[in-house]
Amino acid sequence: MKLDRVIAVRNSKTVYRDGDRCIKVFNEDYSKADVLNEALNQARIEETGLNIPKILEVSMIDGKWAIVSEYIKGKTLQQLMDEDPDRKNEHIEMLVDIQLGIHEKECPLLNKLKDKMNRKICQSTLDATTRYDLHTRLEGMPKHKKVCHGDFNPSNVIITEDGTPFIIDWAHATQGNASADAARTYLLFWLGGDIEGAKTYLDIFCKKSNTAKQYVQKWMPIVAASQSVKGNETEREFLLSWVDVVDYE
Repeated sequence: MKLDRVIAVRNSKTVYRDGDRCIKVFNEDYSKADVLNEALNQARIEETGLNIPKILEVSMIDGKWAIVSEYIKGKTLQQLMDEDPDRKNEHIEMLVDIQLGIHEKECPLLNKLKDKMNRKICQSTLDATTRYDLHTRLEGMPKHKKVCHGDFNPSNVIITEDGTPFIIDWAHATQGNASADAARTYLLFWLGGDIEGAKTYLDIFCKKSNTAKQYVQKWMPIVAASQSVKGNETEREFLLSWVDVVDYE
């Protein structure tokens, strides 16, 4: 494998292209369990029939874990939105349609969203009273078994030249409530500084899914708290501020 063509660099990984293969190389200190879980998630999502890059192998390269999958040629929805701002709402609507297609699927072997969120809330820096309130709120939310991407944003959708969408990065996939997944996407728009995009996304998602906006908003403090255990300090402060604005019953 040739690692001379970098296509993306993240905090804990570097993604390369080698012909028709995409090689995601993780840092040396990255958890082996997390790498293998991501590969397993991707393999399981393949079986749902969704358009995703097929996983080809998991290996070690120079002492670092790597996941090798198909390379999908195209542009991300984020690139398309940046290149043509006048069509932004159209692209957000496309994003919602793709997400609703994900939520139509079930994958019984995926980890449960509620279990993951409960663990993350326990790991957060929130005080015991707030954690208790969040756990209670989470337990009171309806239990669903829909496939949830967990990091669904315009950068994780590639549109090929013929207009076919492919969904990438399944590291955070779970099964659970679709509105929790939508709350995560909404917060990702906010984290990216696109508040108008966040509002547009939520409006379109709720209209197309026939979901009350208040219901998605109920998930936001739970999702923000569970996401606050990762990322940089600025992101953590922002996410925790979403927990603080909630009036607990």
